[in-house]
Amino acid sequence: MKTGYFGKYGGRYVPETLIPALEELDAAFKALKADAGFQTQLRKLNAEYIGRPTPLFFAEKLTSQLSGARVYLKREDLAHTGAHKINNAIGQALMAKQMGKQRLIAETGAGQHGVATATAAALFGLECEIYMGAIDAKRQALNVFRMKLLGARVTEVHAGSQTLKDAINEALRDWTSNVSTTHYVLGTVFGPHPYPTIVREFQSIIGKEAKRQILKAEGRLPDYLIACVGGGSNAMGLFHAFLTDKRAGNIKYIGVEAGGEGIDSGRHAARFAGGSMGVLQGTKSYLLQDDDGNVLGTHSVSAGLDYASVGPEHAWLHDINAVKYTYATDTEALGAFETLARTEGIIPALESSHAVAEALKIVPGLPKSSIVIVNLSGRGDKDVEQVANMQSASV
Repeated sequence: MKTGYFGKYGGRYVPETLIPALEELDAAFKALKADAGFQTQLRKLNAEYIGRPTPLFFAEKLTSQLSGARVYLKREDLAHTGAHKINNAIGQALMAKQMGKQRLIAETGAGQHGVATATAAALFGLECEIYMGAIDAKRQALNVFRMKLLGARVTEVHAGSQTLKDAINEALRDWTSNVSTTHYVLGTVFGPHPYPTIVREFQSIIGKEAKRQILKAEGRLPDYLIACVGGGSNAMGLFHAFLTDKRAGNIKYIGVEAGGEGIDSGRHAARFAGGSMGVLQGTKSYLLQDDDGNVLGTHSVSAGLDYASVGPEHAWLHDINAVKYTYATDTEALGAFETLARTEGIIPALESSHAVAEALKIVPGLPKSSIVIVNLSGRGDKDVEQVANMQSASV
């Protein structure tokens, strides 16, 4: 496969001024990946700071209620800061420190990546600026406060749709002007090469752990892996270790996008249900766009899934039928949010609720001998006020 590409997807579509920074990053990543000292430090941080391994929890009551397959939850919501985002933020911040950078910048939608980056910056003594769409900042006010408390500057973006796409645009502009001192901690398996590979590498610990844990719990590999897909880092994090294991040939992988108010409504972020190949923010992938190539507006109840494109490796996995991509609507995700809270005492992030919604659909029809792992990518503290306001508005 051509370097920087997954089939025909991926690449590096950026201004010439960013090419040296990307090449520097690629070289540093390859060197540090093979550096024993770096890896030892990263393992120590994973264990003692992030709190890894995160548990693989057998959802006994949910399994009984659905009366189908055995359901396990990979508890990334129990990682420090409350989501899988910290795995990548700590890894990239450690790289930035090794590269001599003094400042971190990041984009964020749901706010969890912003919180994770601000946390890593505080840990390593680096300056930090987070770009966030104004709409996302309003619906994720708690995370905005957390970022500021951690010492980060939060810059709200009022251009365009005022969501994640526009936050990325501003972060890229910043990086273009400050490449010598600044590292851009891109939060998902998206963007120009080498970011999709770097982020996947730092998130792949999810699947490595889950594989060991399910073998210990059940003595075999699972039948289904389910994860929500925005940019797609938590899904690639879970899937990758299994996709590269020859023993895992019979596993079915399901990525769940944001169906919003339904595909026919046009108010959704389901790229594989309504998108086509295009280039956005440095990479070639599936993209929600009109016939003239203009990026379409998106909608999701979850800020972290509200994005017009998807990671290029996901596009490739879709085309080769290695992963099935489906979607859950806002209504289904909100239903799953409440179901998991009441059944297992776990409040999931609205992003993760899309994956839970898919499990609620398919598990009752599966044999009781089947095993399903759902990646619970984040906790729902950040979403409780939003859901409460939505419920009040509907009364």
